[in-house]
This record gives sequence, C-alpha cells and structure tokens, in this order.
Amino acid sequence: MPGKLFRRWLYLIHRWIGIASCLLFAMWFLSGLVMLYVPYPSLSAAERLAGGEAMDWAAVDVPPPLDRGRLPQDLLLEMRDGLPVWRVAGWDGTHATVTASRGAVLRPVDAAYARRVARRFSGRSPTHVERLARDQWTVAGGFDRHRPLWKVALADASGTQVYVSTTTGAVVQATTRRERFWNWMGSVPHWLYPTVLRQDQSAWRQVVLWVSGPCIAAAVAGLWIGILRTRIGRRRFKGGRMTPYSGWMLWHHVAGLVGGVFLIAWIVSGWLSVDPGHLFRGTEPDRAALRDYQASDPMPPLSLQRLRGIGVGAVTAQLTDHAATPLVVLTYRDGRRLARDAATLRPSQPTTHAIVEAARRLQGSARLLSIDRLMAPDAYWYRVGALPRLPVLRLRFADPANTWLYVDPLSGEILATVDRRQRVYRWAFDLLHKWDLNALTLHRPAWDVLIWLFSILGVVTSVSGVWLGWKRLMIGHRRRP
Repeated sequence: MPGKLFRRWLYLIHRWIGIASCLLFAMWFLSGLVMLYVPYPSLSAAERLAGGEAMDWAAVDVPPPLDRGRLPQDLLLEMRDGLPVWRVAGWDGTHATVTASRGAVLRPVDAAYARRVARRFSGRSPTHVERLARDQWTVAGGFDRHRPLWKVALADASGTQVYVSTTTGAVVQATTRRERFWNWMGSVPHWLYPTVLRQDQSAWRQVVLWVSGPCIAAAVAGLWIGILRTRIGRRRFKGGRMTPYSGWMLWHHVAGLVGGVFLIAWIVSGWLSVDPGHLFRGTEPDRAALRDYQASDPMPPLSLQRLRGIGVGAVTAQLTDHAATPLVVLTYRDGRRLARDAATLRPSQPTTHAIVEAARRLQGSARLLSIDRLMAPDAYWYRVGALPRLPVLRLRFADPANTWLYVDPLSGEILATVDRRQRVYRWAFDLLHKWDLNALTLHRPAWDVLIWLFSILGVVTSVSGVWLGWKRLMIGHRRRP
C-alpha cells in the first residue's frame, strides 16, 4: 500500500544515507565548536592600521590623481615601503598605485621588498620568504588581484606568517601557528575548504550543494521516523516507555528528537550558505547613480602644505565626496578617524539633510520611509562578538526592493545596502546557522552555552548513528555466504 511503501523508503533513506551523513554531521558539529573560538584567519582593518606606517608628510608633494577633477571610486594616501603613495580604484574596476613624492621611484615587489615590508608591519625579523600563487590561507577569490603573493615567515614565538601582495606591495593576510593548526580542525573541514577544491569556486559550490542535499533528506527522514516511533499518550510501549529502544538506539532516538529541529535548521541553512539558484542575490545600485552619490562635483584643490600640519600621526588619508561633501578622512593606528573639509581642512562632515537628498537620488527618488540614527547594532548591522562601526544612519526606502541603507554619518559613505531578499537571507542562513542574535553574541557566554547545548545533541545523534550504521554493515557482512 502507498503508506507502507512510503514508510519503507523513509527507513531506507534514513538508514543508508544516514550512515554517511552522520559522519559528516559529527565532523560539522565538532569543527563548528572549534570555529567559535578560532575563526578563519583574516587581516582585520584594526590589524592593518596597527601595522601601518605613520605618514611621512614631508615627502608628500604630488597632488591626488583625479579624473578631470573628479574622484575615482576610491582614493587613499598611505605609505608603501617608506614612500607615500596614492592608491587608486577606478570605476572600471582597475587598481593602480601612484607615487605621492616627486622623483621617487616605486621599488619592485621582490623578495627583499617583502622582507622589508613584513619587518615594518610586525616589528619582527623575517626568517623565510616564499613566492606562491595561493595556499590554504589565501585561496579565496578576494586575493586574486594580489597574486602571486610573497609569504614571509617571522621570527616570533607565535609562528606568524604574513602575505605581501605583488600588485599593491601591501600586507594582505597574516596567520599564526595556533590559527593554522586549529583551522585544520575548524574552518577547513567545516566549509569543505581544502585548497585543491576551493580554488575552483564553481566546483566547490557544487560540492557543498550536493553533499548537503542528501544530508537534509537523511535528517528529515530521521526526525519523521523518530516522531512515528514515539508514544506519548496512554498507548505506550512495554513498561510505560515512550520509546521502544534501548542502548545506543535509545540515545540516537532521544537526542534526534530533542535536537532534530535544530539539526535540520542547521543543515538547511548550511545548504543555503552558497545561495542555490542565487535566490537571495541583492539588488545592485545603479552604477551611474552610485557614481553621482560618491563623486558628483569636481574636488576643490587640496593644500598638501596645510594637510601636513594637521595630519601628524595619521596612517591613511582618504579623499571622499559622498553626498556632495568633499572631505579628507584621516585614520590613525588606534582606529580614530577625523574628517576635514577638503577645501578648508577644518573639521567637517555631511549634514543629515545632504545625505538624505543624495540617497533619494541614488534610490531613484523613492519615498523615504524613515531615517534612524543607530547608537547600537540592529538585526542587520552587527558583528559577532563585537560592535560594528557606530553611530550609523539607517535609511529605509519604499522602492521595489524595500532597500535599507546604512550610512556613515562622519563621511557619508554607504557602508551597507540591504534589500528584502538580503534581509530574508539574514534569517534563513545567518540566524539558523550561527544563532547570531545580538542579545546572545554581545552577552557571551550566553551564545556559547546555546551553541554548545545544540552541538552536544547533534554530536550524540551523529556518533550514535555512526555506531549503529557500522553495526548494521557488519551484521550484513557476516551474513554473506
């Protein structure tokens, strides 16, 4: 009968796919716990600033390279191997490094250069330099424009290795021995992230999809069977028990029932992490409108002589023109930022009115629903375990995508654009996979306790499933003639 046939297939799916999926579940839960405390290595903005060189203002005598007086997409003044340079990102996706000192010649990014930069950045002596295209810690696509890379090992107790871009000459990654060790037990297995696979983005994405899919089927089948094999009312099993099982089967049944919903939510959200079918791809702002927001008018002449007097100690100086407000934003090693009017170099920042009017044009004159000044994170502007940049302005628009803009009030820069699809993705993936509510992540160890509790249930379910599957296979093997 159809009902019996369905139940038969339900048991078969759970039994045979479950043997392999429980191995993966156990690996994912255990590696996820490692990731709580040792995330994948990345060079944060704070680390870049801390290792940056203070600006040698006396050497800065080349005006900013502008396109007929207008700003490129990004223009930053910083030091490169003891020389000031302009970092230019064009609207066509190109990147360039231009000397900011007359007569200075940019040195080639060779092994000797990499040694010097690594020493300045870390304050440690280099012990080994290696040129490479990619390795386990630089396999992501974000490093593509910096390849090949120089990997420099440093003489410190942490076993630090820094990576220097051959295109920009800047440090773009840093790892320690501890991070490398624990990530082989954390992020690498959790994300299915070995270099040989991850270097091909499309192949890696397909592997994640096709490995996670059968695991979802096994988990759903297991929860369904667990419910079918549970009796809560009067008609219970022998001895008044709600479950017919004992031993490892009892552990598997109970842990699967209690943690089954979490496990299914977790594996489905993990499957969504690669955005199958690009269901959650956000709406990109119109390029012409974005350019108008960021560089609407020619920049006024910049007085480098006066800038020397107010920029002492700054690591970077960024020229911006967000919301028709030309500024020079100075950033220091401790993360402090000072905004100055690009013409007068007096303290300045865009008005809320200027930001709102420019944002309206960016959104095609869509109706502004609300504007809020956030002094604390909200559900879409947050960081796990730390505070994001605050304060920010949140602008909500009634455009077809229901777009929200998060804007830096100091410079007018649009820090994030979040539309309806991206807000759904925040709950469908981030929440169900990381449980990263601000109420939890900003009040640790509440977050840790919740993740550990659910993970222990998942590990018990998985390990007991592996053991039961192994026994089943061994019994079948012994029965063969």
